Amino acid sequence: MFTRITDLRSDTITLPSNEMRRVMAEAPVGDDVFGDDPSVNKLESFIAGLLGKEAALFVPSGTMANQLAIRCHTQPGDEILIDANAHIYWYEAGAPAALSGVTCKHLPGKRGIFSADDVKAALRPKNNHYPPTTLLALENTHNRGGRSVWPVEKIREVTAAARSAVLQTHLDGARLWNATVASGIPESEYASHFDSVSVCFSKGLGAPVGSALAGTSGFIDKARRFRKQFGGGMRQAGILAAAALYAVEFNRARLAEDHENAKLLAEGLDGIEGILINKDEIESNMVYFELAEQDALEFAEKLKNDGVWVLAVDEHRIRAVTNMMVSREDIESAVRIIRNNKKIVNYKL
Repeated sequence: MFTRITDLRSDTITLPSNEMRRVMAEAPVGDDVFGDDPSVNKLESFIAGLLGKEAALFVPSGTMANQLAIRCHTQPGDEILIDANAHIYWYEAGAPAALSGVTCKHLPGKRGIFSADDVKAALRPKNNHYPPTTLLALENTHNRGGRSVWPVEKIREVTAAARSAVLQTHLDGARLWNATVASGIPESEYASHFDSVSVCFSKGLGAPVGSALAGTSGFIDKARRFRKQFGGGMRQAGILAAAALYAVEFNRARLAEDHENAKLLAEGLDGIEGILINKDEIESNMVYFELAEQDALEFAEKLKNDGVWVLAVDEHRIRAVTNMMVSREDIESAVRIIRNNKKIVNYKL
């Protein structure tokens, strides 16, 4: 009988520490809809400065941050360019169409990363038969791309192609913190290539709730109105903002531990019979692996019974995400549990 659960389903399962809870309890608060919450104002100012933008807006979720950006950058009937496996398309409940009335044109990315030529090839001729293409969106790190990290040179190229076509640009930086830890490139350098950027506090950083959207002051003024329209106006939100600020200030550097644990997990999985994995593709805190024959849902349930929780994302594909709730010892134990269910053999992608 196991005594500890190793939860690798997502880094959203992180829990606030005792110190974070204390900060939340003591946070000065006001009415944020009126602009009177000092903790929210402090967080927004800090994030704007960190990302090198004029202003930022605190919102309940990363989905809302992304959808506010789309709503601000587009008009109903427009088209946005986005990788075929982007979070905005896959995991935001059809919100681009439902909330902004736009369609998504997919770019053929490799692990979520596409080229300037891909952007240019997707542009439509000016013709009243076609929807106007007005926005390019990128995701860094890229979720379904196996938490791949965009090279900043590639970002520079694709955003330059977008600007040449008079497109706005948005970065879904829910885990931008991970990209910075993995690459050593500051968040502000990544953000400098985009008109708007979203970041999340409730994943690897360990805050219970919250994301932010950053851009120019005029853009954020517009986003604030749509936040109210989308139902995201909060009152004494400083309790949550204080947790987010604590998370950004104190938990960013430790993301390197998650990255090391992800590599350790991938190395342990490499060579287990029936598991297909390319350990060289592990760049941050996420490990995707394929099951050669077994159903992913059945395998995930089997592991859960032994205390290792993972997420089946496709018929034969499983995702495991390292996070602050999981230690190196937990990873070593998880590998042993998986190995106990399978025989060792050399399998690689």
